[in-house]
Amino acid sequence: MRTVHWLKLILLLVFFQSCQEKSREPLPETADSPVRSPEEELLHFQVDEGFDIQLVASEPMVESPVMIQFDEDGRMWVVEMRGYMTDMEGSEESDPIGRITILEDRDGDGKMDQRTVYLDSLVMPRTVTPFGRGALVVANQSLWLTEDSKNGDWIADSMILLDSTYAASANPEHTDNGMLRNLDNWYYSAKSRLRYRYEKAEWIRDTTEFRGQWGISQDDQGRLLYNYNWSQLHGDLVPPNSLTRNPNHQPSTGIDHGLTIDRKVYPIRKTLAVNRGYIPGVLDSLGRLLEFTSAGGPVMYRSRLFPEEYYGNVFVMESAGNLVKRNVVTQEGATLKAHDPNPGREFMASTDERFRPVYGAVGPDGALYIVDMYQGIIQHETYMTPYLTEQTLERNLEAPAQMGRIWRIAPKGSKPQKAEKLSQKSPEDLIIFLGNPDAYYRDQAQRLIVEKGGQSVAKRLEEIAMDPNSGILVKTHALYTLEGMGYLSAGVLLTALETPNKQIQAHVLRLLEPFASDPKVRQMLADFYQKNSGTDSEILALQMALSSYTLVEEDQFSGLTSIFNKYGNQALFKDAIMSGLENREYDFLEYLVRNWGESNPDREIFIETLTASIIKNQEPQEILKLLALIDENKQDWKGEIALAGLSIQAADSENLGKVKFANKPDFFKKEIAGLDSFQLTRVQRLFSWPGYSPESMASGSHNLEGNALELFASGRQKFLASCAGCHGSNGKGVDHMGPPLVGSEWVLGDERQLALILLHGIEGPITVREKVYDEPEILPVMPSHSTMDDGNIAAILTYIRNEWGNQADPITRQTVGGVRHSSQGRVYPWSVTELVEHMKTLNETNP
Repeated sequence: MRTVHWLKLILLLVFFQSCQEKSREPLPETADSPVRSPEEELLHFQVDEGFDIQLVASEPMVESPVMIQFDEDGRMWVVEMRGYMTDMEGSEESDPIGRITILEDRDGDGKMDQRTVYLDSLVMPRTVTPFGRGALVVANQSLWLTEDSKNGDWIADSMILLDSTYAASANPEHTDNGMLRNLDNWYYSAKSRLRYRYEKAEWIRDTTEFRGQWGISQDDQGRLLYNYNWSQLHGDLVPPNSLTRNPNHQPSTGIDHGLTIDRKVYPIRKTLAVNRGYIPGVLDSLGRLLEFTSAGGPVMYRSRLFPEEYYGNVFVMESAGNLVKRNVVTQEGATLKAHDPNPGREFMASTDERFRPVYGAVGPDGALYIVDMYQGIIQHETYMTPYLTEQTLERNLEAPAQMGRIWRIAPKGSKPQKAEKLSQKSPEDLIIFLGNPDAYYRDQAQRLIVEKGGQSVAKRLEEIAMDPNSGILVKTHALYTLEGMGYLSAGVLLTALETPNKQIQAHVLRLLEPFASDPKVRQMLADFYQKNSGTDSEILALQMALSSYTLVEEDQFSGLTSIFNKYGNQALFKDAIMSGLENREYDFLEYLVRNWGESNPDREIFIETLTASIIKNQEPQEILKLLALIDENKQDWKGEIALAGLSIQAADSENLGKVKFANKPDFFKKEIAGLDSFQLTRVQRLFSWPGYSPESMASGSHNLEGNALELFASGRQKFLASCAGCHGSNGKGVDHMGPPLVGSEWVLGDERQLALILLHGIEGPITVREKVYDEPEILPVMPSHSTMDDGNIAAILTYIRNEWGNQADPITRQTVGGVRHSSQGRVYPWSVTELVEHMKTLNETNP
């Protein structure tokens, strides 16, 4: 009997488990979109196999959440943007009803059970970042330092204005946000050109590269990750402010690098209430979103709770599609790439239309926390089209507002773990956390040591940094913690440089830059460059190029030439080399002219790039020497390319008469045989001297003028970086790569068709000027360049339509933007037949 009893019990448990597994399938969507309780909403989720979704907090404990951050004790800080779109007009947007709250799980069951209103009466708060006894807060269109300085109740009693220019725009979709404390001890933001740092009891404000739109994250090396509503994952391949160091050169790569061109999404319900949902290609036949339209809140997973293959993945929120995308990020050389590991199924999705994932964060326990704004209207009033308004009203999505949930995603069977109370630990005790497998503890420990550490802890950090047996993570954080404290020394760095790990060496080179004014340090760096200039590590070679400005010219030029010879086929390395050449561009050009023999496309591109930077520097004596160099090398490819570079710069109306001479240069007093007369005529527009005014001359750029000329000139550099590798710097095509652009009907034809090709790519065979090009003569497919913004695409297309004898109308940013929207949903390169048919349809509907 006892056996029968146990058998029945086992069968019952199996049945119960089966029912549980079946319940994991989300409930189907409904024709309407009613407000559901958290328990009801939970039944509408789909998540990757092996994971559970648990409710952490919901209204009224949290209302209109848009961002969360965890502090050193594991408490969750929440930005509550309670004024956002509470009705169709956004009428409460300017009301002081926003809040910063602190949520805490006191009993360790995974649910928040204590709520403290840290700061209220805020207008549209956007960002919170814990600091000291308080937090940096963005609200009221400004950046504030807030603090609980009196009684320890974690209610702010101090609010100091740090920057009234931060987040100054009133449009919540397009202003600074994020405020991430990076490995390098600076605070960076999305949608911003500003960064901040706390040093010697003062806040330092600095400019940096512009990044992203909503949300920002970092990887273990401190590389920043962000995105745009239409393009889900971008990032930096280099340390901040290192690639843009040279004001005479504008890099085309390395910053704002698109990790993936894949924008496809896979909702599990109809998503009719999206802007432009009426445009063919935005929604599929079931009414579901085809690609990102409101990407935001990227978060890199840097914990060990999830299975190993999830470490380093980036999760991206798509609020309009009611889903969370998972991207697997891989490193190839110095480049980061990402892909969807499960095409057709998202990591997390919902059949509840009010599920609005807007932000993500990894908690102290290693779980992924998703901020769900849970409301019908997610689009700001500024962009509410008549179509979207109709869809919103039809399903009563305009109300209610000021709801919200926070969800915890963790492997099945894992239980919430209470966070270590790092605030209670001494700086010495915090050191062990710098090597913790979870980035939460590493990052928090570094911040706390920098904020309150002293010389005694610095000694131990120096030992870790110099110890050849220290782990990579702990050594990296030890170095940057010392830097943040102001205790980093050249001796420690030079010892650390002896490590065989190339990633550590790259960090050390970066950190050594401020010490290189010391001749002894500079000589040791020169020895390192001589020994490693042929390194097989792209990561190390890239940082060597970036840090080369610290060397004397002879050592720099020798090292950079070796790096170029090995990696000069990559645009990223060309930009990195240029970054360290400020005011040395002509000398390096002269060095290369002496040392380079045969030409190749990469050398030609770089000679032209150097020429452009020399003109931008506007040093008359250097430019006179450049003209003489061109004359001396008129029978050589180097002179021809330098002249072409000057000619392109002369096409830009902003460069008209840019360089002023006291007398007419000898270069223009004679006929110069062997050089292009058209280019020579146009080059003269760069200069002015008594009796000569370039304004009186025709532009020499066919039918272009004004803004189109500026597009043409900027398009050349962008073309060299992105297109010349396949089509040649002269537009004549490259064997086994790409067909010619000179006289191509595809280039000179319908501007919309040309934009469609660059946006989505095209596959062969393709006929150009009556010749059929197919593999192996060219690559089988020209890839998509959809991660480029509209302005860059317009510049490239305007350039190729008006160079090498081509003459066609310029293409504007607006044209590219219109084509991008009209072809939204296109996920594969065009075939020639498809594109021709598409253009017929387009011409019939929009003649």
